Amino acid sequence: MASRANHCVLQGRALLCAAALLCSVPAIGRAAEGEAPNPVAASSFPIASDVRLAGDARQTRFVLDLTRPIQFRAFALADPYRVVVDIPQVSFQLPAGVGTAGRGLVKAFRYGLVMPGGSRIVFDLTGPARIANSYVLEAANGQPPRLVLELEQVDRTTFVQLLAPESRPMLKPAIADAKAAAPSEAISAPKPAAPADSRPLIVIDPGHGGIDNGTQANGAMEKELVLGFGLALRDRIEKTGKYRVVMTRTDDTFIALADRVKVARNASASLFVSIHADALPRGEGDAQGATIYTLSDKASDAEAERLAEAENKADAIGGVNLTEEPVEVADILIDLAQRETRTFSNRFARLLMGEMKTTVRMHKHPLKSAGFRVLKAPDVPSVLVELGYVSNKGDLQHLVSENWRNRTVGSMAQAIDAFLAKRLATAGPAK
Repeated sequence: MASRANHCVLQGRALLCAAALLCSVPAIGRAAEGEAPNPVAASSFPIASDVRLAGDARQTRFVLDLTRPIQFRAFALADPYRVVVDIPQVSFQLPAGVGTAGRGLVKAFRYGLVMPGGSRIVFDLTGPARIANSYVLEAANGQPPRLVLELEQVDRTTFVQLLAPESRPMLKPAIADAKAAAPSEAISAPKPAAPADSRPLIVIDPGHGGIDNGTQANGAMEKELVLGFGLALRDRIEKTGKYRVVMTRTDDTFIALADRVKVARNASASLFVSIHADALPRGEGDAQGATIYTLSDKASDAEAERLAEAENKADAIGGVNLTEEPVEVADILIDLAQRETRTFSNRFARLLMGEMKTTVRMHKHPLKSAGFRVLKAPDVPSVLVELGYVSNKGDLQHLVSENWRNRTVGSMAQAIDAFLAKRLATAGPAK
């Protein structure tokens, strides 16, 4: 009996020690306050053990000590000025409170796990700055591998021009920049404005990107498949000369769902087409064929609801700003009842289905509706096209086939042309 009592006491002490260890782990950076630490053993991931900021308001360097070299992707964002670094999943074992105070061009920074397999560091800048250099140093002379980011002060105009075209805000130089202009620049006669391009504008939105891979199955990643398709569709449409095309992304960059909607609204787009490729989880059967979605407050079926929830969650996981909702969300809550946009979206979806079914295998229920956030621009007709299921081997063979892509791009371009030609004809010159 005494032995059993001693065993219970030892077991209780072990549990208390384990609990104390868990409680002593710091929260994952300021960007993920309240987020539980990753339960996977730290040894399976690189460890970030120390971090330093050096420099001044003109040039600032960030150094992160690691246990092994990693790959990374760094890019800037505007309004507010930020720099984002996407890295594989890392075990952050940094001193408590690091990042709350900045130096030079960095006001503060935050870090954490944003999705399984991926971490992110976000720098809040004091003003516009460019990434002058970024690299990973191998371990040498007793020093650990290091991720180094060098920032350099620039004016707002230069900063905006360095952004990807689809991410650029309006060019509004800061007051200080305007005052610094030379007198000759201030009094020079303005150049005559180029005539506005009145051609309808189409926004093509390849889903996911960057740290958000989308669905993955049979060795394929959704973000890569849909980007290739989106670029091919853009080229086909632009070749006609009838329309302007804007891509929400043209490379492997993460774009928040709200920002994708902003691209369409800010450009006064005539049509928004989001491109995706679904996958069913294992054990949930097999499905195949393309599906076209329009916005609905209530999903048309359980599968549509599951897909919309998964896509919307991807933004919450991968977004830079997890605490502030953009103004568009408030607009959406008010304007969702706008029936005209819904009518045009549904009309285009039916037209698109009619064109695609002649060249593409369609899902048994090809027209569906769900609450996709990316379709919530209240004044832009929008559809989301699931090209097929990467979890279905037959669909995947099509998705990676250039011949299939060319045929599908052709049918979609034809549907877009028919829809916009009819809308322009009924809208008249005033529209």
